[in-house]
Amino acid sequence: MLELLICSLLTIVPDYLYRRYQQGKRLGKEITFYSVWFELRWGIISCLMLTVGLITVIFYNHPSTTNATVMFRTVPIVPETNGRVAQVYLGVSGTVARGDPIFRLDSSKQEAAVETARRKVAEVEASLVVAKAEILADESKIDETRSAHKQALDELETKVELRRRNDDIVARREIERLENLVAGREAAVAAAVAGKATAETRISTLLPAERASAEAALAQAQADLDKTVIRAGVSGRVEQFTLRVGDIVNPFMRPAGVLIPEEAGRNILQAGFSQIEGQVMKVGMVAEAACLSKPWVVIPMVVTGVQDFIAAGQVRGGEQLLDVQQTSKPGTLLVFLEPLYKGGFEGVVPGSTCIANAYSSNHELIASGKLSTGRKIMLHAVDTVGLVHALLLRIQAIVLPIQTLVFSGH
Repeated sequence: MLELLICSLLTIVPDYLYRRYQQGKRLGKEITFYSVWFELRWGIISCLMLTVGLITVIFYNHPSTTNATVMFRTVPIVPETNGRVAQVYLGVSGTVARGDPIFRLDSSKQEAAVETARRKVAEVEASLVVAKAEILADESKIDETRSAHKQALDELETKVELRRRNDDIVARREIERLENLVAGREAAVAAAVAGKATAETRISTLLPAERASAEAALAQAQADLDKTVIRAGVSGRVEQFTLRVGDIVNPFMRPAGVLIPEEAGRNILQAGFSQIEGQVMKVGMVAEAACLSKPWVVIPMVVTGVQDFIAAGQVRGGEQLLDVQQTSKPGTLLVFLEPLYKGGFEGVVPGSTCIANAYSSNHELIASGKLSTGRKIMLHAVDTVGLVHALLLRIQAIVLPIQTLVFSGH
């Protein structure tokens, strides 16, 4: 309607002025309700053509959409393991900070596993102490066997010397007995040294490995125990939390509730524009939005992202061939808008329905000096008609609450 009024000022009104003052035709006399079309046909046709052209230029170069929503993501509250609920820390809804407990599962099995792993660690520590004591015992045994070996060796040397001086003093069999005794004492010394080396190897290699394995088992058992307490991963608000003590929970079943992050829906507006505007929408375009939850306020925004594919054309693998005719409803071009100024979304409730406009700007192209005069004038006109769309958005922002509260019956 606004475009029609503006175009009529340039077409129908001059045509009427010409008929009235140049041709002398008077309203109500020569120009009547029945002769308007014949008398003003040139102005009416020109007005309609100019209106259609103006609307096309405005809506193509300055896209508008009513499919804009402040979307936000929710985090499902789901445990990592199965179990029975033992304690609930919240009501149906409540505010939580990151790391706060939400509910706890029965942890008797996990606590028993932690205690078993802890005792295994203590057992390995005790084995380490025993091994150190065995080393002291092996050192004493080594000293004892070396002393016995030294005594047997001295006795052998003495008998050998006596036999060398006089064969009749010491019998040959006695010498052989002493040689065997010395060899046995040497083997005893080697066995004692090997026993000490074995104990040292246990202390330096085996027992540390067993302790590391026991500590890893303890850490795993403690992690399983910690999983029985479900905590908030982010700060936010828990809603629809109907879980109660005694319920059985399963990660493959429905979530116990939803956690809405506190920053969700506070910074980005998602808007779906027509596919025909895919060549016009660019990152950095200035935009405006009016949201139903914050009436009579126009929020300055900027385009920060344009999705380079249409969601309606996605294909999921299945056992049936896809017929393109089934995709009857054309999808929209998803555009991400952010407030141009800090705090622009204050008062806008996440999930609100909004109206958004985006405005093309050809200032840099015009200032580049690479265009002809006619093209510069045309681009100036394209940028100028964006004012009409901005005015329409403000009219919509004013009418929207009235339309919702009065005419829709809400």
